[in-house]
Amino acid sequence: MTTAGEIMHRGAQWIPAHETLDRAAQLMRELGVGALPISDENERLCGILTDRDIVVGCVALGHDPARVTAGQMAKGTPRWIDADADVSEVLEEMTGHQIRRLPVIRDKRLVGMISEADLARHLPDDQIAHWAESVYAESATR
Repeated sequence: MTTAGEIMHRGAQWIPAHETLDRAAQLMRELGVGALPISDENERLCGILTDRDIVVGCVALGHDPARVTAGQMAKGTPRWIDADADVSEVLEEMTGHQIRRLPVIRDKRLVGMISEADLARHLPDDQIAHWAESVYAESATR
């Protein structure tokens, strides 16, 4: 059984909900990532912020990313997976909610992230094809 912890990339970092989007963009650049989990004051997951969220949900609307916080961008129920979950559960969570990035949690702490690239590196082509079809086919119709 392959687990979420085995396919995730380590070193994921939170962006605290009170931090501004310009700081989030800087952190994304420093880490070479396109998404950051958002944490509340208790370091619990309260959302995920993507580079696209910053551009489309802030800059394109004429808002100042130095005045908008990550917490203000957090919408909906954040999805995550336990580090010991089987990869089939990872795929089910990602396809069921049409998400491309998934935080990995162990003992209520962020230990990594699973992205499309992680799936591509660790899963057989048929599983990747099914995942991509499920995630992208539906999102293209919105």
